[in-house]
Amino acid sequence: MMQLSRKEEKRALIIKAAAKVFARRGFASTLMAEIAIKAEIGKGTLYEYFDSKEDLFFSVFEWFVKATEAKAQVSIAALGGSASDRLKALSDSLMNSWVEMRDLFSLVMEFWSASASSQMRQRFKRAFRQGYGDFRQIVSTLIRDGIERGEFQPHVDIESVAAALVGTWDALLLQAWFDDDFNPLTAARGFMTVVINGLTAKPQVV
Repeated sequence: MMQLSRKEEKRALIIKAAAKVFARRGFASTLMAEIAIKAEIGKGTLYEYFDSKEDLFFSVFEWFVKATEAKAQVSIAALGGSASDRLKALSDSLMNSWVEMRDLFSLVMEFWSASASSQMRQRFKRAFRQGYGDFRQIVSTLIRDGIERGEFQPHVDIESVAAALVGTWDALLLQAWFDDDFNPLTAARGFMTVVINGLTAKPQVV
């Protein structure tokens, strides 16, 4: 693992501090001075790393997406075995991350809002498109592997199933944000059982 330079470490520290402030205050209400205080640096130092609040906010978005993708990749790599097991592990990992990210989940709302704002719309739309595309690719690869192993049915519409799974995980976390009594892990496990049963290759009747 490559060691970060001091400048990269400082930049990462600022981004994590900014994430907490943006999550608590929202993009519009956050002041750069508040982020500087949270990061324990001078406001001038902040502008040595980021040109504007918008630039810093987008960097927080990139950090958030990369962290989520990294967690997904680790959960898959840590578990060998069937494609079904790895799909379930991926789902569990994402849903379990809710406990860690709950305080920061309001950032997701801010990111979606930014994708509709005139000032940052195109920048965020491109990034969202890339992020969702990358995540669908992770899921598609697992499904394709299951087909090649004979575990899943050969005529599965891989891209459609991958898109539906990514959309479902998104929606489950969103429901958990609005409803404290909603358990995304339980719901996801029930849903994954149905999906895996539908994907699984059925023995041919002779």
